[in-house]
Amino acid sequence: MLKSLAAVKWPGVRPPKTVEAANAASFDALAPALQYLSKGDVKRVLEAFRFADQAHLGQFRASGQPYITHPLAVANICAGWRLDAQAIMAALMHDTMEDCGVTKSELVERFEAPTAELVDGLTKLDKLQFSTKEESQAESFRKMLLAMARDVRVILIKLADRLHNMRTMEGMAPNKQRRIAGETLDIYAPIAHRLGLNQTYRELQELSFRYQNPWRHAALSKAIERARGNRRDLVQRIETDVQRAFNEASLPVQISGREKTLYSIYKKMREKHLSFAQVSDIFGFRIVVDELPQCYLSLGVLHQLYKPQPGRFKDYIAIPKPNGYQSLHTTLVSPLGTAVEFQIRTEAMHRVAEQGVAAHWLYKVKGDEPQALGSKLLQSLLDIQSETRDAGEFLEHVRVELFPDAVYVLTPRSRILALPKGATPVDFAYAIHSDIGDRCVAAQVNGEMVPLRTPLKSGDVVEIVTAPQARPNPAWLAFVRTGRARSKIRHHLKTLASDEARDLGRKMLAQALRAEGLALPDMANEVLWRDLAKWSGARNADELLGEVGIGRKIAGMVAKQLARMLNDAGTKPDAVLLTMGRFSTDDTVSQGLVLLDGSEGASVRYARCCHPIPGDEIRGYLGRGEGLLVHTAECQTGKRLLQRDSDHWIGVAWADELQGSFEAGIGLLLRNGKGVLAQVAASVSQAEADIRHVAMDKDQDVAEETAEMRLVIAVRDRHHLADVLRLLKRSPSVMRVWRIKP
Repeated sequence: MLKSLAAVKWPGVRPPKTVEAANAASFDALAPALQYLSKGDVKRVLEAFRFADQAHLGQFRASGQPYITHPLAVANICAGWRLDAQAIMAALMHDTMEDCGVTKSELVERFEAPTAELVDGLTKLDKLQFSTKEESQAESFRKMLLAMARDVRVILIKLADRLHNMRTMEGMAPNKQRRIAGETLDIYAPIAHRLGLNQTYRELQELSFRYQNPWRHAALSKAIERARGNRRDLVQRIETDVQRAFNEASLPVQISGREKTLYSIYKKMREKHLSFAQVSDIFGFRIVVDELPQCYLSLGVLHQLYKPQPGRFKDYIAIPKPNGYQSLHTTLVSPLGTAVEFQIRTEAMHRVAEQGVAAHWLYKVKGDEPQALGSKLLQSLLDIQSETRDAGEFLEHVRVELFPDAVYVLTPRSRILALPKGATPVDFAYAIHSDIGDRCVAAQVNGEMVPLRTPLKSGDVVEIVTAPQARPNPAWLAFVRTGRARSKIRHHLKTLASDEARDLGRKMLAQALRAEGLALPDMANEVLWRDLAKWSGARNADELLGEVGIGRKIAGMVAKQLARMLNDAGTKPDAVLLTMGRFSTDDTVSQGLVLLDGSEGASVRYARCCHPIPGDEIRGYLGRGEGLLVHTAECQTGKRLLQRDSDHWIGVAWADELQGSFEAGIGLLLRNGKGVLAQVAASVSQAEADIRHVAMDKDQDVAEETAEMRLVIAVRDRHHLADVLRLLKRSPSVMRVWRIKP
């Protein structure tokens, strides 16, 4: 992303042949900063430099300098944070994959997997584009960057890369400067602050302010210069008084004056609507002591020297900031009545305050006290480092601590969505819109088709494929993670089930009424339907039809009442309809015949005990509130149910035109051997059927010559089932095959 900005290559440009340019492009510019590394590590870093130098040969920055000066500068910043050799090597090579055609496998071969993973992680981050100005999107983008970096060193190198690019933007067009500065202020400065890199955080803010608002920056710089001249004597007097007070208390401290950054002054003026003259705490002092108890002793010395301002004391030692920052803050009234802020901290706290997570690499000197860091995050990191010395475990812990329970994914238009860990494309679809979720049929992640149950990772670009006739699948409930997706799926299925039950109820009532010689009246006859619903105890006609469909009301009884009401209204039975009406042959209440074609949905179920398919003689059981359950006429379970509860059985038959497929159970006796299941599956597939379920006895001996298998397959009708059985019989591994009947 940045390479196209401050780090543009200009193949036609030749660098200025100066000693400074030559020195900046040599390893000598980096070597002094690597003294903390072992000789072996320095040798590996030198090898990485030579590789990067060769890869970037002939490439130049907009300034005309050899491009290698940029990776060298990034590595220098990382060395200032005392990062390990792998990170320094990755900093030197961070542009080689994207700009020089170097492959990850080549880096693995030359520099081993950990370094290659760092370079690969940086390359992936560079491909991300921040496209919107909304604050919520900026926050999501920051979190996504952090979540994507499985190794915190990737983020540190990325920040070093951005910092150097911000330092070298002078030759760019003003509109590009403003755009990059805005992005830095929105994205990278807050990340630096989140990781506790306060020095980097302040510099990124200052540079962004300088390029985003050059006029305001210049005006505030002049005002600070004037104020600095006017208050020089006051600052020197305060420093002298404070040093004398600590000497008298026999408390050794380091005192340094500090000046509020221009951006923080500007931000305070804008947020609190102040003029520059009204900003009182432009200057401050930092007191650094050796041990934790001395922080509170120093606070007492200062409060004895100058009067503290009420309500301006903060103890960030007892309650650290989330990024690990610890200090005592107090604001005192100076001899001239102006407010002066003091920060009091130990040397260890100062290192963390300036370098945050990067300070971990400084804690390898014996004698350092981890207790100096009260932050829960950094304390746990130091515990891991001191106990295991395992850098991998340390980095993994940082990643988990930062944003543990979320993944950040993008839409094709670069909108960022935060989803729970383990979320799938279905969760993503419902997060976009419930209609997209309801009509979801497939998903593309990073341009490749994936199953809908695939867990998403931070940085994935997800595109949902929809179809107008698609509906939510109940199986989705087994893998979705978001409450929104779960509730939408359940709501749709519930609504769908009630619609299907209502349609089935209308069909059953129409057929039962035909047996009375009457046609089902139009729904526009509101008075008739309202009276019928009132008679049945339902709230309205839709509820009545739904209850008929799920079996709570018997269609024949409702039809008889509706016939009486129609007769009372003057409608007489039609002889033709009476002739067309069909009557059941058993002793149950005549309800007409319900025709089934496989499209009824959740309101009609086919019994698993007998697996009825078209061509079988069937009968229907209207369970109490469970819809219509279809058994074969010879099913023993159905016969026992008929004897016990005959009132709830109705006549059903197969329609002439069928839709979809129906499940049938088959049994096979097989010759044991390799590839038997594959042969069976091939035969079923050849017959254009699908296997829905496979089962074998658990206690079956592998050494036996034969084995028994049970399949549930999807077929169109009995003829189709016969074709499947015929093809299975021809398979050399199948000794016998039969349809399973209860």
